[in-house]
Amino acid sequence: AQGFAAPPSRVRLASRPVAPPVFTCHRALAAMGKLHTISRGYRSGTRNKFSKKYRSKGMPGTSRCMAIFRRGDYVDIVVDPSVQKGMPFSFYHGRTGVVFNV
Repeated sequence: AQGFAAPPSRVRLASRPVAPPVFTCHRALAAMGKLHTISRGYRSGTRNKFSKKYRSKGMPGTSRCMAIFRRGDYVDIVVDPSVQKGMPFSFYHGRTGVVFNV
């Protein structure tokens, strides 16, 4: 009595990688779902908010750095896009706050 052996075309080994199916129709590609991720970086969505006005480009003057703030002062948070160091998150642009530590 001889044992039954499956034909070689039906044998599937676990160690052999299976190739993904090849889609040739654009409808089949749409059914795959999202094909890329949408980046949400630190400055995403700030194209107009963090852009300088016409003829006001460049670094700020020295008087901007020499302003004196005291504890308890009310200040408006306005982001200068030409200075990236110490830049707050875009949510705080245009907000009013109180100085608590100098």
